[in-house]
Amino acid sequence: MQVLIQGKPVQEQTTKDILLEVMADKYSRLILESTIEMPKSVIDLSKECGVPISTAYRRVQRLHGLKLLGISGSINEDGKKYFLYKSKIKSIMTCFNNGMLDVEIIPNFA
Repeated sequence: MQVLIQGKPVQEQTTKDILLEVMADKYSRLILESTIEMPKSVIDLSKECGVPISTAYRRVQRLHGLKLLGISGSINEDGKKYFLYKSKIKSIMTCFNNGMLDVEIIPNFA
């Protein structure tokens, strides 16, 4: 049986443009994909996705600022802050038809 998941349509044109820009970036896509199932640190994302660490930090900050990544944190035994990031989106669907751009977001509840 196939289940149809209803997404949330994006109405604002600026938001649509930002989402398309994010999805056009290879590193942002890799980070979002890698964090759908399980939260990960920036260091883990850098290693797993093959993204330079400084680039991974920049992309994670941008994705978090756009509310596409959630963040949870704790302090390890050494007293250092440790942050984990998880994708807030499961998928983004776009459709360009007759000059109109439709964008729909499927939230990540995993």
